[in-house]
Amino acid sequence: NVFWRLSVYASPVTVTRLKHRINPDPSRVIARPFIPGGETRIRGILDRVLRIPETEARAMLTRLQENFRKNHPDLEEILLDHYDNVKEYNPDDKDLTEERRRLIGAYFTMEYAIEAAALFNPSMVPAFDQSGLPEGSLRFLMSLRATGEGHISSIVFRRGVIDRENNIIMEQRSPYNRQLKVKENRTYFKETYSLKLREMEGENPLANAVLERLQGEFTFKELCDVIEDVGKTQQYPMAMQETEEDMISLARANYQIEIPEHIDVSAAVIFPHSENESRGVEDVRLVRFIEEDGTPVYYGTYTAFNGFHILPQMFEVRDASNLTVHTLTGKYSQNKGMALFPRKVGGHYVMSSRIDNENLYIMKSDNVLVWNQADLVQTPQFPWELVQLGNCGSPLETEAGWLLLTHGVGPMRQYCIGATLLDLDDPTKVIGQTREPLMVPQGKERSGYVPNVVYSCGGMIHNDILVIPYAMSDISSSLAIVPLDELLDLLTR
Repeated sequence: NVFWRLSVYASPVTVTRLKHRINPDPSRVIARPFIPGGETRIRGILDRVLRIPETEARAMLTRLQENFRKNHPDLEEILLDHYDNVKEYNPDDKDLTEERRRLIGAYFTMEYAIEAAALFNPSMVPAFDQSGLPEGSLRFLMSLRATGEGHISSIVFRRGVIDRENNIIMEQRSPYNRQLKVKENRTYFKETYSLKLREMEGENPLANAVLERLQGEFTFKELCDVIEDVGKTQQYPMAMQETEEDMISLARANYQIEIPEHIDVSAAVIFPHSENESRGVEDVRLVRFIEEDGTPVYYGTYTAFNGFHILPQMFEVRDASNLTVHTLTGKYSQNKGMALFPRKVGGHYVMSSRIDNENLYIMKSDNVLVWNQADLVQTPQFPWELVQLGNCGSPLETEAGWLLLTHGVGPMRQYCIGATLLDLDDPTKVIGQTREPLMVPQGKERSGYVPNVVYSCGGMIHNDILVIPYAMSDISSSLAIVPLDELLDLLTR
């Protein structure tokens, strides 16, 4: 009876698919810098725009503002920021009016439809703000992977409420999107920076010469200044250029994002920033982590992709004004699908991962950013997961154990969702697992950008119900609910 057959699939527990559909919307856009060429072309565009007569320039700017402000309430600020990207090529910068700067900025701006291709791989956690809700209701925050032109992925958010009867109501979205700004001159810790540089095989005598001149904590500007000073003393400029690229690339992969006051979270967009993220930020696994003193911290582990390599990253939010992005380091900070437990276990941070792209591991660490210990806990056993096995988000704590949603890949590269129960005190011990999947792609769920896939990046428990947000074939998303007692009974049997 353990063998799963496509033709006679039936979930081992009651799974209710809800009617919610979270579909991609091509009208959702952000304003991105548009640099159509190198220095020569930039100077040519600047020269042509500067020759537009003042009266005509003002009329053009007025029309642009009328046409685009509905999507970008902060359009004036955006255009000035994008002018700053090219002002070094304009020798007459100081003589320009603000209106002319904004017009030039418009020529170096483009709209990007962040959801034009897909909106999928959701994750959900209890939201920051629980005010104004009836008793028994819970507001949740959901992250989604939005994909647009060129298959570049960014992170977007939605909010909703689960009421006392376990009905789910999605809140109204903001009418516009806003790309969150990056603070360039953040602070780095030399110890962790050096460790990751070594793992990237970027350590060499030139890099060491730079590191020796840096303090235990240093800023991005200080790093750039020291690299420039060290470069002046070197005989081999090509070697120094490679070292500079490695060190700056690593620094840019670790940054801070400003969260504007009073921004609606459904308007916020985390768009790729560093070279390591240039082809997308993928599959955020959210977790509301409770520190030992009871302080909540929101973490999100995700994959940075540059078209060739992947890099495990993590962001953390400790207050409503800043989001900090870190590169994960250590021997086992590799591959996709790293998901942090919502609290320490036995005094250690704990992470679920798929180090070898095939099996399920549990990792432990004394530092949330450094992972050097891993134990193999689960291998593919059943037909629906024989290709590979991984988590579907951070584990959920229950009285019976840690409930971990899993994904398995089987014949015809079909992705299904299952579940595993881990021991509360020792998560490397498996109490039980589903021999058959909870969810198999069916009907319209089978068609999309990547056919035959149901996938989640993290569910949530409310009252006696497990809520599973899930993606359908990498194009859109929905929700399903499962009676928690029924599932735990299955796993403990």
